Amino acid sequence: MTSSDTLRAFHIMAKPTGSDCNLNCAYCFFLKKEELYPDSDFRMSEDVHDAYIKQLMEAHHVPQVTVAWQGGEPTLMGLEFFRRSVEIQKKYQKPGTCIENTFQTNGILLNDEWCQFFHENNFLIGLSLDGPKELHDFYRKDKAGHGTFDRVVRAVRLLQKHKVEFNILCTVNSKNADHPLDVYRFFRDELGAQYIQFIPIVERDNQTGFQEGNKVTDRSVIASQFGLFLIDIFDEWVRRDVGKTFVLNFDGALAGWLGQAGTVCIFGPTCGLGMALEHNGDLYSCDHFVEPRHLLGNIMEKPMAEIASSEKQRKFGHDKKDTLPQYCLNCEFIHICNGECPKNRFVKSPDGEAGLNYLCDGYKAFFKHADKPMRIMAELIRNGRTAEGVMKILADQNAMSVEKFAGVTRNDPCPCGSGIKFKKCRGNQ
Repeated sequence: MTSSDTLRAFHIMAKPTGSDCNLNCAYCFFLKKEELYPDSDFRMSEDVHDAYIKQLMEAHHVPQVTVAWQGGEPTLMGLEFFRRSVEIQKKYQKPGTCIENTFQTNGILLNDEWCQFFHENNFLIGLSLDGPKELHDFYRKDKAGHGTFDRVVRAVRLLQKHKVEFNILCTVNSKNADHPLDVYRFFRDELGAQYIQFIPIVERDNQTGFQEGNKVTDRSVIASQFGLFLIDIFDEWVRRDVGKTFVLNFDGALAGWLGQAGTVCIFGPTCGLGMALEHNGDLYSCDHFVEPRHLLGNIMEKPMAEIASSEKQRKFGHDKKDTLPQYCLNCEFIHICNGECPKNRFVKSPDGEAGLNYLCDGYKAFFKHADKPMRIMAELIRNGRTAEGVMKILADQNAMSVEKFAGVTRNDPCPCGSGIKFKKCRGNQ
């Protein structure tokens, strides 16, 4: 987080329905947040809505302002709320400023009218989907306990019909983590999705809904499992889909090899520039820390810009870097992940120091595996070329390797020059 007194820009994830949702996904960490507001109807009032947009526009001193909607489930507000929001945005829009609306949804309530509105107003839609039917429906059920896959795929087709730009947000959990290529190929080949993000489910095993305890539920992905998930998809992506299918996890990691870590917030050296706005105007440090000790204030009582620049939020942002264990500081990949998201840093390092990321082993395995092609892509970009050139380079290297080792038997000396028998040499792998 910047040290200047006034921030030029920041990100607010607005939750107009709070934690209210029409689904009952087993791993959802946000459903329990309703306990923070026991007497609420979980609907953003017109006054809070107007104040949010007005203050967001006033606080930004950059050419583009993002208005981000999430939940719970934002479609529960009804379409007229968002029609009104576009009007309010135009009312407070600064000259020369571009406004982008992003909208995360489960897709259940989308219809032609919603999608036509999204198209006409250039909304970017994030759609939650966990893979093929059996994998998606295992955890993502409605209030009656029924799977939601068919309704979400219907939403995909409606978005495509109306030419609405969308991306897929897929959680990686204990059910789908062992089927990486089934998941990836479903999105790529059957849905025709071009933008995908994989979010690991790391669910603390406690009953409060807050960030407590160091055990995880059986719905959570295991660290090594997550690493293998990324590796399998990366191997297919880097050989055939670079430049055609965009995986945010890989783009965010590649930025680290380019010396630009932080294009994805979890990989940034510090955080604090992405806050969460509740339906009543309460502003929290982060979407993953909507809990009393991380409440920064209410925008109806104090200007958003002042809250975002507060010392409390600065400390929250810098704690990500300042509390890294020595094990992380000594890691060869610290410049890639920077300890990843603070919400996952609750286990001990091998030498017993607190604050290691639960997913560390998985990330390290992925980074080590992807290091060579990532370096190739980074070099291509530095030389003014595009990253997809890596596909031909890897294909040529593979062809040369096949030719080099053709006809070699197990007991022959390895052609790599090690002098070791082919069957025992690591150079042929």
